[in-house]
Amino acid sequence: MIRDSSYRIAIVKDFLPVMRGAEKVLEAWCEVWPRAEIFALFHTPGALTPTIESHPIRTSFLQRFPAIHSKYPNYLPFMPSAIETFDLRGYDVVLSMSQCVAKGAVTDALHVCYCLTPMRYVWDMVDEYFGTGLKRALAAPLIRYLRNWDVATVPRVHRWLAISNEVKDRIRRRYDRPSEVLFPPGDDAFYTPADVPREDWYLAVGALVPYKRLDRAIEACRALGRKIKVIGTGSHEKRFRALGYAEFLGWQPGEVIRDHYRRCRALLFPGEEDFGIVPVEAQLCGAPVVALAKGGALDTVTEQTGVLYRDSLTEAIRAFEARRIDPAACRANALRFTREGHKREIREAVERALEEHRRDSRQH
Repeated sequence: MIRDSSYRIAIVKDFLPVMRGAEKVLEAWCEVWPRAEIFALFHTPGALTPTIESHPIRTSFLQRFPAIHSKYPNYLPFMPSAIETFDLRGYDVVLSMSQCVAKGAVTDALHVCYCLTPMRYVWDMVDEYFGTGLKRALAAPLIRYLRNWDVATVPRVHRWLAISNEVKDRIRRRYDRPSEVLFPPGDDAFYTPADVPREDWYLAVGALVPYKRLDRAIEACRALGRKIKVIGTGSHEKRFRALGYAEFLGWQPGEVIRDHYRRCRALLFPGEEDFGIVPVEAQLCGAPVVALAKGGALDTVTEQTGVLYRDSLTEAIRAFEARRIDPAACRANALRFTREGHKREIREAVERALEEHRRDSRQH
């Protein structure tokens, strides 16, 4: 087996604005490769954990753009050229974490892409990002350019890793490439059950943006007369708050979120996610999950740990309330996604790919 000291690795990520699910994965990688250098289109200094911030972080010319940290989607047209400016010479492995353009980095090294999703802006969520009607028509040339660039840069990747079976299918459909599923980790040491009673309210956690569909959780609870608490902020926060009814708690630190996972009746998860770490965290705390039967929830929620629904969240909540779900079963299911397990699997996947790459290079 290749030792860490025997190869030099660079980690390429689209952007580093705040600590979210993808950044938690990056933090685990930084523990696997403590000497890795990180490349990102831009970085908000001090917004990440000390583990990540201790690594050298190289940024692109986008770092100097006005309001880049809060308005970065507006600079989407510049991102393909920005990712191609990184000097990745001298590395044995480039490991990209891509949801936008990171997989298009230019390198002569082995390139392993951990794909969060093919570029969601132009494939699966065009309406959410570009709207419809005139706005969509005006954006058509940009969408076409980004799609062409996205497909043209597929050969730059030697090995594909997908975060879920849903993303594995997208990689096949969009890029015509096989991939291996390697699930992101939950923080099983932090998110743990507690000896406290479950209370009579539901919980929704996530960014207050349209595709999360948290408005559906609010409306379902309103229809049933159930209490709901919502943790999160986002660009559509005013619209969500205008719905009324729910108790909005805004942004909260991990300790508060964990406390709510431990006490809620269940987590409501009505959006389609590429993977979705929130249901994993909730189950690690023993909470059942009522989730839309699409995307990553199909990998993380089972019949023993919650309810997967296709049509009506209201009916799904009724079905959940007619059952009894064992908190221990929720915890056991979520332990399939441990931090140490992910660290072992990503290291083995990269080193296996490097061994094969070196062997193929010698044969040619």
